[in-house]
Amino acid sequence: MAKLNFGGTEENVVTREEFPLSKAQEVLKDEVVAVIGYGVQGPGQALNQKDNGINVIVGQRKGTKTWDKAVSDGFVPGETLFEIEEALEKGTVICYLLSDAAQIALWPTVKKHLTPGKALYFSHGFGITFNEQTGIVPPADVDVFLVAPKGSGTSLRRMFLQGRGLNSSYAIFQDATGKAFERVISLGIAVGSGYLFETNFKKEVYSDLTGERGTLMGCIQGIFAAQYDVLRSKGHSPSEAFNETVEELTQSLMPLVAENGMDWMYANCSTTAQRGALDWWKKFRDATKPVFEELYESVATGKESQRSIDSNSQPDYREKLDAELKELRDSELWQAGKTVRSLRPENQAVEA
Repeated sequence: MAKLNFGGTEENVVTREEFPLSKAQEVLKDEVVAVIGYGVQGPGQALNQKDNGINVIVGQRKGTKTWDKAVSDGFVPGETLFEIEEALEKGTVICYLLSDAAQIALWPTVKKHLTPGKALYFSHGFGITFNEQTGIVPPADVDVFLVAPKGSGTSLRRMFLQGRGLNSSYAIFQDATGKAFERVISLGIAVGSGYLFETNFKKEVYSDLTGERGTLMGCIQGIFAAQYDVLRSKGHSPSEAFNETVEELTQSLMPLVAENGMDWMYANCSTTAQRGALDWWKKFRDATKPVFEELYESVATGKESQRSIDSNSQPDYREKLDAELKELRDSELWQAGKTVRSLRPENQAVEA
């Protein structure tokens, strides 16, 4: 494990240089990794492990769309694709990648198959951290750990196919075998992590729920909508408002930030843009910080987790979700975006 300086603070990280894939393959050579759930994280993690030579099987309900997707992705019924209970029985590492609400519902079945020496793997600290709400309390004689890729399963798979890696956190909740560290790091490398940084289950879920509701998804949509609405109300066209709000950010500026940081992006913009950004960023920080404080408190007190459990467990959850997503999809902002995206050169038909 390496210690690296992150802005003045030293942290423990594991890189692929010190823990190469060959080492991960050796550690996992006798394991059967059962990926339970084939929705958001399941496909990316299962396929990356499969391509990395790990003995991975998928557990999914037969006759579902996700079962059919697993088949189309190359998992073979009766060989590498099984009903959930059969996969749980066969697996020595249980990758529990169902939604949080589904994890609660299936937990009695999973627990029954957690025999001594097995490992229970999460990609989210939710179930363990909020166990008073979820009821997920693992037996004492199994390893319990997590690898949490910092992105969607789709991004994890795309970056893997590009020869890149998505950063992940890792945490060990319970080391029953004395081998939890090498198991979790090997799995982190096998699923396609760029590097792995140390955390614990509580910190992972607190930061994750805050990030999703904040700058990663909730806040960014709110900011997009506010600026777009102001520009439209001042007479700017949908095309101009969308380009100045979303398209330039995602297609031009964020890649520069990803490449070398915010200061480098500022330095590679016009002096007028630099001046405006430097003058205004602290005002936005000060305006939004109270909202982030409120958000973190809601996460830490369990309000967000309970709301998520209550909402996602409802029988009509999907219908309500579709209605909320339709509101976004049908808004002028994202309808304008659909047209703008179609006009990108890479999306234009090639002329003969």
